[in-house]
Amino acid sequence: MNTTPANQGDFGQRTTPPNPIVPKSASDALRPETGTPPPAKARRSKQSRNQFVVFLNFLMSAIMMVTLAAGLIVYFGKQSFEAPGPTATNSTFLVKPSTGVSEIADQLERRGLITDARVFQVGVRAYGNNGSLKAGEYEIKAGASMHDIMEVLKSGKSILYSLTIPEGLTVVQAWQRIADSEALSGEMPASMPVEGTLAADTMRFTRGTSRQQVVDKMLADQKKLVEEIWERRAEGLPIASVDEFVTLASIVEKETGRGDERSRVASVFINRLNKNMRLQSDPTIIYGLFGGKGKPSDRPIRQSDIDKATPYNTYVINGLPPTPIANPGKAALEAVANPSQTSDLYFVADGTGGHVFAATLEEHNANVARYRAFEKKQAEEAAKAGGNAEPAAAQ
Repeated sequence: MNTTPANQGDFGQRTTPPNPIVPKSASDALRPETGTPPPAKARRSKQSRNQFVVFLNFLMSAIMMVTLAAGLIVYFGKQSFEAPGPTATNSTFLVKPSTGVSEIADQLERRGLITDARVFQVGVRAYGNNGSLKAGEYEIKAGASMHDIMEVLKSGKSILYSLTIPEGLTVVQAWQRIADSEALSGEMPASMPVEGTLAADTMRFTRGTSRQQVVDKMLADQKKLVEEIWERRAEGLPIASVDEFVTLASIVEKETGRGDERSRVASVFINRLNKNMRLQSDPTIIYGLFGGKGKPSDRPIRQSDIDKATPYNTYVINGLPPTPIANPGKAALEAVANPSQTSDLYFVADGTGGHVFAATLEEHNANVARYRAFEKKQAEEAAKAGGNAEPAAAQ
């Protein structure tokens, strides 16, 4: 029986190992074996390793992002600036003098006229209008955009108010009208000007104009008007000064409101002054009794008033009163400076708003009689109409 191991085989036929051991010298055995080399690292370019280039790349990216963001902000801001506003009805907006854009924007937002004060400020500055918005009161249309509002405030076309001082008002009466105007601002001047020195006119002004400005303008306008007309007056007038000129014009102003007879009324007074006759003007009686406040409408002139001595009553005094009795207008001043050439010395109302003139006392008395008859007839007709109306009222 064969007891040799199966894997040993025959001694002469032993198989050679696949990796035969090669004898090494002592130095070779101590040298480390060469292994698999690590993968070669990619070589970085010198430019990519340069920190300045890295910073430039970052900076360019940041600029692009900022530019994009700014563009979006400008786009949406412009859209908001141009978009219709929140107001559903027309409104008024007051810009006071020396008010800056930021304060205007805040006031507009508080009033609900714009949606964002910051957008309005930026928009105004972007359009180069930072110093172009003007003081005044403006009408803001319903739905007006911020751009529309900017253009309105820039235009200076603010709402204008008017104040009318009719010819023949006294300084006291004109003073009260100025004080009562709610569109004006500030206190009245400390002192009231003398009678006859305020211009009779309709003034146009913006809200917030001071009362002092209005008075100053009226004084300046009247002074200029009087001086211009006085310079071209007719020769030989029995008037010694500009003050007397204005005084007589104020009497003519109060005697008639009809432009077609002012110069003839003026001629009556000029003729009387030339003959040293008293002027006998009823308005001077009233001014002497009531001053600048004027006569109550229900207060008639009595005979006792005509006889009462006052510095203004031209039924009692000779010549002209010491001051004007009202503020005369241009037409009355022109009438006195260049009166009609007549021989008239008297006039009386004709019952139709005008007057009848006469050169003699006899003519005048006849005219007065006709006027009294007219008044009597009017009173009778009024009483009759009132009597007929009573039964109807009782029904």
